[in-house]
Amino acid sequence: MYRPLYLIDASLYIFRAWFAVPEAVRDDSGACANAVHGFGSFLCDLIEYEGPSHVVCAFDESLTTSFRNELYPDYKANRPPPPPELERQFDVCRELAEALGVATLASPRYEADDLVGSAARHWREAGYHMVFVTADKDYAQLLEPGDWWWDAARDRWLDPAGVEETLGVPPGRVADLLALAGDAVDNIPGVPGIGTKTAAALLARAGSLDDLYADLDQVAESGVRGARRVRGLLETHREQAFLSRRLTRIRCDLPIAHA
Repeated sequence: MYRPLYLIDASLYIFRAWFAVPEAVRDDSGACANAVHGFGSFLCDLIEYEGPSHVVCAFDESLTTSFRNELYPDYKANRPPPPPELERQFDVCRELAEALGVATLASPRYEADDLVGSAARHWREAGYHMVFVTADKDYAQLLEPGDWWWDAARDRWLDPAGVEETLGVPPGRVADLLALAGDAVDNIPGVPGIGTKTAAALLARAGSLDDLYADLDQVAESGVRGARRVRGLLETHREQAFLSRRLTRIRCDLPIAHA
């Protein structure tokens, strides 16, 4: 029996609503309510049309206080803080989700993807398959057979095979891919000069970041253009590559009851 658990990257869809819904939408006190309106419409539509029996919304409350900021102070430093008109609405969106009977997760230390990854690990043991509702490619690393990555706004679905077709690596190697190529959205450095195509080619030959660095001679056999230059970049930025993987790898070991 297929038992899906919908795990929603709530903050992403709140931000989308903030930009998509006019600021003229106000609550009865006159405060801006466009993000609440847009997120509430999205959530109600999902519940009505998908009819899920189990739904979890994970909220980001750790823009500057995540454990990743301790590892790398510049993590997400390129992102401006949300304006006060939006920040206030995050709490209201969480209250709205709970009023609709949706479980919510948030933490000042762990990000939404860590909470989602840990919730997925917990509920897999009860026989559920996951539907990760997000547009963030980082979540692709969480997929296992029977799971889906779904950008609900664009109605784009990826299963594990779709992840490999799209990113060039299977879900279990997405963190390694981002460790090499970096992630400008989260200000993760990766290895300068190595893009996603080169990173995917290197991992296709080596298998993993650890195996790649265990034998850099295989770079010459990977078929990547400028193999000598690429090997030099890998050697120079070894420490940065492994730091980047610690930043890109989603935590799945949190005690959800206390997250």
